[in-house]
Amino acid sequence: MATGNPSLRYHCVSVVAGPRACTAVRLLEGTRLLSADAPQLPLPDCECPADCGCTFRHHDDRRVGPRRARDSGRLADPWSLTERRHPGGRRSYD
Repeated sequence: MATGNPSLRYHCVSVVAGPRACTAVRLLEGTRLLSADAPQLPLPDCECPADCGCTFRHHDDRRVGPRRARDSGRLADPWSLTERRHPGGRRSYD
């Protein structure tokens, strides 16, 4: 049995702007990026790279919020409660 934390397939990060954040970071703030695709900080467009206080916040998954209807308390299939079959058959004696 393996020990330690398993690597997560969709591990991602989001940029947390520091106190003197530049506009390049403000555009990325709140966006989740896969860890492999995340840029290094300070960003190349950073206006003050020597004093950059921006960091990454780590997330287990790239998705945000409930993904399915049943996760948010709604019916998964609203048509499942209604009978759609017509009584009787297609033949004249049914």
